[in-house]
Amino acid sequence: MREIVLDTETTGIDHSRGHRVVEIGAVELVNHIPSGKTFHHYIDPERDMPPDAEAIHGLSTQFLRGKPVFAAIAQEFIEFIDGASLVIHNAAFDVGFLNAELARVKGPSILPERVIDTLALARQKHPMGPNSLDALCKRYGVDNSKREKHGALLDSELLADVYLELIGGRQTALSLSAIAMTARAAAITPQGIVRARPHPLPSRLTEAEIAAHKALLAELGDKAMWNEILN
Repeated sequence: MREIVLDTETTGIDHSRGHRVVEIGAVELVNHIPSGKTFHHYIDPERDMPPDAEAIHGLSTQFLRGKPVFAAIAQEFIEFIDGASLVIHNAAFDVGFLNAELARVKGPSILPERVIDTLALARQKHPMGPNSLDALCKRYGVDNSKREKHGALLDSELLADVYLELIGGRQTALSLSAIAMTARAAAITPQGIVRARPHPLPSRLTEAEIAAHKALLAELGDKAMWNEILN
């Protein structure tokens, strides 16, 4: 199963008023495990950056001037997300902006059914909130100390950790890994060869313990589960 955890930064809050995407960051998960593949671009919005937006993400008009426009990176983005579910925090915002950009280049729209909104997941799991990305990082012990301002790639990496906590995937992966390691350690000798014991170990039960167990089974009757195991 392939998922893309994604975030954007923009020039404002309303794409219908001409605001544009200025940064896209995304990380790939395969079966809930980061694959190491990422997508990241700063984008020239072909307009000035309002001061209030710059205060949030720190991306100035001067910094973005000369960066590729969305049309130049659109195909790379489309290919990176192709066939994957998209994991986004407050998805309606990012998807609205991305679909507006994709429409400008006559690209395919991102359909709602392929989007997983982690804000909605968090509100279901923690209805009393707060459920901002920073709040969820704090709740789950995800280190966000490097997040001085919003940044699409860093936020995607943090959101990937939060998402796995929300769905229990991180604990499951760790548990499966621990089970596998324990099994290997138990089965493999230092020489890497599985060897059966030449003789079974002697029982450590005393005669008194065996007699007490038989007495307990007699009290439980013929339907006791132990009778099935011993037969």
